[in-house]
Amino acid sequence: MTENNFSHNFAKRDENLPPRKVYPLPDYPQPEGLLPFDTENSNYQQNVPIAIDLGKTNVRVGMAGTRDPFLNYPTLTARYRDRKNNKQTTFVGNDVFLESTVKANMKSPFDGQMLTNWDSIEKMFDFSFLHLGVNSNNRVNNPIIMNESLAAPLSQRETISQMLFESYDIPSIAFGIDSVFSFYENGYKSGLILGTNHESNYVIPVLDSMPLHNISKRINIGGHQLCDYMRSSLGLKYPYFPTRLNDWQIQQLVKNHCYVSKDFSTEIEKTLDMDYLETHDITIEAPFNEIIKEEKTEEQIRLDEIKRKENIKKLQDQAKLKRIEKLELKQKDFEYYSKIKESFSELSKKEIIETIREAGFDDEDDLDKYLETLEKSLKKAKLLNDTDNDNDEDEDANKYDFSILDVPNSELTTEQQREKRRLRLIKANIDSKLRARQEKEEAIREAEELRLKDIKFREDDLENWIKSKREKLEKVVKKRKDRIKLKDDLNDRKSKASQMRMKNIASLADDAPVQSSDNEDRRGRKRRHNNKPATVDNDPNDTFGANDDDWAVYRDIAGIDDEEISAEELEEIYTLEKQLLEFDPNFTMDDTQERQFDYKTSTIHKFLRGPRDFDNEDQHQLHQIHLNVERIRIPEIMFQPSISGIDQAGIVEIAEDTLLRRLPQELGFSGDNSYNETIAKVYDNIFLTGGSALFPNFKERLINEFRTGLPSDRPFNVRIANDPILDAWRGMSKWAFNDYSNNNLKGFWTKQQYEELGVSYMTENGLGCIKLT
Repeated sequence: MTENNFSHNFAKRDENLPPRKVYPLPDYPQPEGLLPFDTENSNYQQNVPIAIDLGKTNVRVGMAGTRDPFLNYPTLTARYRDRKNNKQTTFVGNDVFLESTVKANMKSPFDGQMLTNWDSIEKMFDFSFLHLGVNSNNRVNNPIIMNESLAAPLSQRETISQMLFESYDIPSIAFGIDSVFSFYENGYKSGLILGTNHESNYVIPVLDSMPLHNISKRINIGGHQLCDYMRSSLGLKYPYFPTRLNDWQIQQLVKNHCYVSKDFSTEIEKTLDMDYLETHDITIEAPFNEIIKEEKTEEQIRLDEIKRKENIKKLQDQAKLKRIEKLELKQKDFEYYSKIKESFSELSKKEIIETIREAGFDDEDDLDKYLETLEKSLKKAKLLNDTDNDNDEDEDANKYDFSILDVPNSELTTEQQREKRRLRLIKANIDSKLRARQEKEEAIREAEELRLKDIKFREDDLENWIKSKREKLEKVVKKRKDRIKLKDDLNDRKSKASQMRMKNIASLADDAPVQSSDNEDRRGRKRRHNNKPATVDNDPNDTFGANDDDWAVYRDIAGIDDEEISAEELEEIYTLEKQLLEFDPNFTMDDTQERQFDYKTSTIHKFLRGPRDFDNEDQHQLHQIHLNVERIRIPEIMFQPSISGIDQAGIVEIAEDTLLRRLPQELGFSGDNSYNETIAKVYDNIFLTGGSALFPNFKERLINEFRTGLPSDRPFNVRIANDPILDAWRGMSKWAFNDYSNNNLKGFWTKQQYEELGVSYMTENGLGCIKLT
């Protein structure tokens, strides 16, 4: 690979992949108009029961004995006031989506699992009865069968009963649990019902068509909690997303793109792998008004290119100026400490030690080491520094007569002595530049010799050359990582590295610092010897260290330019990687440091933007969300509620506890391992119903969980309702029509009983809740 086509930009990987499928963000359905009154097809008959499935998301209404409900509309109402005519109108179901002004006022009659807005419920009943064709002088001559939640407060049933008996004068009413009706519709008599509703999940054992309500369990996790978890997850994931997602959109995302993982602990570990993301990441794009950018003319493109080059030149000049300033500071430090070093020849040993300590060094070796580091740094800086105007700045030695420098001062006049001093400075400057040029030429010559030697080594023994380059690259990378880690640790004064540094500094800095003076060291290394150490314990007025910023003063002690070292390391790493990419067939782009630290391959990028590159100027990508981890994490809270912070057991744990402990105890069997044909019927029909049963892999996950949790000698079957959504209403319709056909409405609560026994009276039919006494 040549230098021209070598690049550290790895975005070209996406060019060989097909474009990703982008799903539009769903929105509320848009009806063509108001729901028409199609009473001819409603099959309405007086005295035939009407089945009403009043769910959190949808209301299903129809005549008993029919296969499907005649009405199926969202559980929403909206009030709209026509200011022109001063008339208020109530919209129900899909009619609320007709106009944005109406849709803005829509609301649900539910507050969690409880019905609270009874005016809306009455409007829904009016809407349903009118569209069914009920018209008998404000009286409904039909028995009503309705659904209810497991363990719902009795006040809910009382209020609905009172409304239907008083406002609509119905002859009778019956209540039942929707998941039990679904079980009845599928023809089973014994089993364990796992009902998944919008607000809760149920575990209800059934024996010989009788639900055992006293050992049934309700888990306060349902579709609503899944949607809330999706909303909060997306809110944290995309806090500045330009479009606000409404409840309907969140519900559709959960419904259409989430699935139950067969093995969650294994799959969650690979959800951010590139290959996995290519097949499982879902891209959702919200609608937006795209701003079409005008295509630039050739003249505009040329001017932009000129402007870009000017900006680059400006940045280069700023960087050059910064390098020169650093070089000047280092040069001053080098001259200052060199003079201190030169003055040692005129001082005694004791004076030398005192001078070294006043300068902030431990001993003479410490000073020599610092001078050596400065000298190396100055040489590198001078070699790397651009001297474009070097020839203009160099002074020609032939222009000056330096013979006066050899004449003693005693033979010169005052004017000649001043000229001699000026020429001495000029000559020293010229000699310094000549030495620098010679050192630069020598460095270039040595670098060329090393390059030719390296080429010969590669041509003679490619295998060992590759091995040496890899070893060198590994050492440089390790050294860089260790330096970065040490730097991060030193910034934290509570880390072990920082504590060790403080310990070493404390052992040296046992003297209090003096006030600043003209002769003080530029780097603050000058100290004064006192017998009394300055510590917080000994001096209550000394508050140094109380603020974390105080400790930053020690970061300059090493005198190391971290940016310069980092740039040198990166340059060396890129050079070695370039050579290995060109000559080592086993060294690929994935082995380079930039690919390993590429933002696109980082976990946060894959989590937010999927497996492809991201262009922050692309309006389409800015309006896209990616579902990856959420696809399996959202449904998982039904099995592990603790994921979302809910302190409850999962549906499988409750079901296993019911089968192994509660059910045997209820039937009077001793021990958890009691087993007979009665319980075998329950194991044979573990029945799953409700909206969440539509998640892919739900049945397979239950089988895997029960296989590991139930005794191996007890066979079981997991079954799913034929239609997890509509089977509840169909079961209500079937059960009510059978009672009506047999002229035996014993499961219904009559108007006469309501008037005689009061609203708190309850007729138990085996399908609904029981009366607690």
